[in-house]
Amino acid sequence: MKAYRAAILRFAPEREPCHAAVFEEDGLLVVGPNGAGMQVVQAVGPYRDLKDKFLAIELEHLPGRIIAPGFVDLHIHFPQTKVIGSPADGLLPWLEKYTFPEEKRFSAPEYSAQEATFFIAELLRNGVTTALAFATAHAESVDALFTEALHQRLRLITGLCLMDRHAPAELLNRAAPDGTLDATEQSLIDSEALLQKWHGRGRLGYAITPRFAPSCSAAQLRGAGVLAAKYPGVWIQSHVAENPDEIKWARALFPASRSYLSTYADFGLMRPRAIYAHCLHLDEMDRALMRDTGAGAAVCPTSNLFLGSGFFDYAAADRAGFSYGLASDVGGGTSFSPFHTMLAAYYVGREGQTKAGLSLAPQHLWWQHTLGAAQALGLDGRHGAPAVGNLQPGCEADFVVLNPQATLLLARRTASANSLDELLFAMIVLGDDRLVEKTVISQNL
Repeated sequence: MKAYRAAILRFAPEREPCHAAVFEEDGLLVVGPNGAGMQVVQAVGPYRDLKDKFLAIELEHLPGRIIAPGFVDLHIHFPQTKVIGSPADGLLPWLEKYTFPEEKRFSAPEYSAQEATFFIAELLRNGVTTALAFATAHAESVDALFTEALHQRLRLITGLCLMDRHAPAELLNRAAPDGTLDATEQSLIDSEALLQKWHGRGRLGYAITPRFAPSCSAAQLRGAGVLAAKYPGVWIQSHVAENPDEIKWARALFPASRSYLSTYADFGLMRPRAIYAHCLHLDEMDRALMRDTGAGAAVCPTSNLFLGSGFFDYAAADRAGFSYGLASDVGGGTSFSPFHTMLAAYYVGREGQTKAGLSLAPQHLWWQHTLGAAQALGLDGRHGAPAVGNLQPGCEADFVVLNPQATLLLARRTASANSLDELLFAMIVLGDDRLVEKTVISQNL
């Protein structure tokens, strides 16, 4: 066991509102193995109340630092790291000009391994300890990403990208080498094989991953739904309602479905542990469908602003009552930094020309990138699942050590903060990777 003394930020889900934070200016965090050997939070609270109970264990004192839950990135593209910051006229041109050419390179195991090493190091450097990530349609990319995540003990969820049409040939799923199965059939066999190989190893999880409805034939979506029913413990991830042109395309391809989102429901792909990126252009029936099926939305504000896609409607989401969390969406997103993502979410919330504008509280922004995202993934400790994104007793001991004096301007502003909201918002507005002094992963304490 080991104890850490510092200021501590966590969330108490039983309180109202659910995103209200608990902040100990002088706190103690005690971590140690549970029955399965996983490092979890054993105790947390004011130092004065806990110190006498843990005198015999090693103590690391971190004066002036803040310990906070590791961040959860609900949607990110592993193969798009090198295309971040590429200019384009919108989503579809950006995919065609930059993303697809780069993703072709991931058929090479050596290139995939090289990129996986950088990608996961960048996540950890920015304080991200759990991520739901896209790979490519090449099994090599999935193996490389899982291999590196297992090595670094990151909690990572990914899967083979299902894409059997409407993309360059080198990016589509591949037919069986002997020609006995077409690409659609082989992609589903490959998905199941990767699922059986990786799901549940260490802290890894598999996600059935249709890229988006237009890139998948009806047969492929139907097969993905069959897989989802067979393996209810795995995740599903895809994109929906990001861009008006994409929506028109999806509606033309699947005219029998009530809406773009309904297409996924019609193929059995909406349920708990299903995460749909963007969810910008939904109607009230779509939002009710999200709620009723238990699916969650990955809100990607830097990407949506960068590509001019639209604004997530927080008021409508809360009114409908479906779950959501924050995501970087690199490389359409412009930064790995959760602080940049939280600031962009604040901008998106404030926009009031196309929807109801509101000012998201700093605690709510932080919750969206930690416990809120974990809840959307079903990783908040309910129903026997692991608990991440928080530092309550029993949670996996993933945390970041933040230095609010990391830059001169940040130090100047945080020193004059008169409330928790002022402190958190100063870090959101002025923070970046320099604010993250250390990232601690549960299994490598």
